[in-house]
Amino acid sequence: MGKFVECVPNFSEGRDLSKINAIVDAARAVPGVLILDVEKDADHNRTVLTFMAPVETAADAMFAVTKKAAQLIDLNHHKGEHPRMGATDVAPFIPVMDSTIEDCIKLAEIAGERIGRELNIPVYLYDRAAKFEHRRDLAKVRKGQFEGLRTEIGVNPEKTPDFGPNHIHPTAGAMAVGARNQIVNFNVNLDTKDMDFAKILAKKIRTSGGGLPALRAKEIFLESKGQVQMSTVLTDYKTTSIKRVMDELAKELAPKNIAITGTELIGLTTQDALTDYAVEALQVKDFKKEEQVLETKLLKLLSSWQAGAGLFVDALANTDPTPGGGSAAGVSGAMGCALGQMALGITLRGKKLDEAKKPALRSLLESLGGHKAALQSCVSEDAASFDVFMEAMKIPKDDPERKVKMQAALKHAAEVPLKTARLASEAMAGLSVCASHVSPHVVSDYRSARYLLEAAIRCAAENVFINAEGLEDKVFAEKITAEVKGYISSCEAVKA
Repeated sequence: MGKFVECVPNFSEGRDLSKINAIVDAARAVPGVLILDVEKDADHNRTVLTFMAPVETAADAMFAVTKKAAQLIDLNHHKGEHPRMGATDVAPFIPVMDSTIEDCIKLAEIAGERIGRELNIPVYLYDRAAKFEHRRDLAKVRKGQFEGLRTEIGVNPEKTPDFGPNHIHPTAGAMAVGARNQIVNFNVNLDTKDMDFAKILAKKIRTSGGGLPALRAKEIFLESKGQVQMSTVLTDYKTTSIKRVMDELAKELAPKNIAITGTELIGLTTQDALTDYAVEALQVKDFKKEEQVLETKLLKLLSSWQAGAGLFVDALANTDPTPGGGSAAGVSGAMGCALGQMALGITLRGKKLDEAKKPALRSLLESLGGHKAALQSCVSEDAASFDVFMEAMKIPKDDPERKVKMQAALKHAAEVPLKTARLASEAMAGLSVCASHVSPHVVSDYRSARYLLEAAIRCAAENVFINAEGLEDKVFAEKITAEVKGYISSCEAVKA
């Protein structure tokens, strides 16, 4: 399985659903991105988006959502309880599934540089990606917020950004891009309106006030509930757990007879943090999370590549309409790219390889990674396009919209395998260039990569042909048919 990272950008918009959806769609359009969660809050006027992306496309996805947010959000008209300095306020990369914090630091630098250069938004690297010690703490980076930073940037040397212009973006503000480990965003609602007490309490429990280690805390008044909220971030839940935060709050609230009316976990939370709370609260002795949690055991078994391959093969074998040949084409193409990456990676480690040839091979290796991620997206995209067509077929036959929607769905169902064929053809062309440079130890893998890419092209083409037959737009049908036949011809030319 390839390397993935978790991305959790926060946006200064939590009320306008059309804007939120447009930002989420910008992430979804990037190859390999899997949307995990969208958490919006009207009081905070903030949305937390969580998605996973391959290392190869994660920086592109973060750039895409930042660009869309900058187009839609004007901080001059933004009001909310949560501190903010940017339309995209904070954009962390988090290691998961074999990626490392070093991968995430590199991604933060790549994304931050591009955002600053292309979008003219000042970018501050924070947490593990920080270049300066005083920028490790997000609260210090964001101090003053949009309005304060607008007057300080360009004047105060400490506010000079790592990337982008040394002045505020007039509407999108500035942003923090970073790399960090998993945190827990945990809010506690209190049965009080006393903000003076809440301010003292927040200062007392947070790290910067001499309280619990690895804890940020801020008092917020929720207009919609008419009560105070203690908004906390557990930056290291192994050091300070949810249970410990709750115990500390209970100790401070008891003398005031203030009750806790509820709690909130914002965005996705690790299973470890919740299990730790249960173990602490129940005082369980000698509990082994890896061995005694059923879901953990099952996920460990299912996450192996053997289990994953078996699940997909079995899904192809059943009589459901999806996944079918189009999805299989995407998998074949992704496997071809992956094998090509393996062959090139081993070749690049060889001591006999001419140094002058390495830059081109490294470039091709990176390109194959992008194509692999895009082809992986085609797998689910193909299945989804067929599902849309089936939904259109359910519309009553006397409804004039039925034919229109069926044709639109059929067109998209032809475009997805066309994209699969195009991507596989591009990968095949790249691999053909380096044939003479491949290490003899991996020649069989290199050839297998090309065979898999050829299979992807031919399988995808069959799906283009079948869908094109049902299109009433014959000009478009002929165009895509000719294009995919061109990929087949190119494939045959490469073999010759």
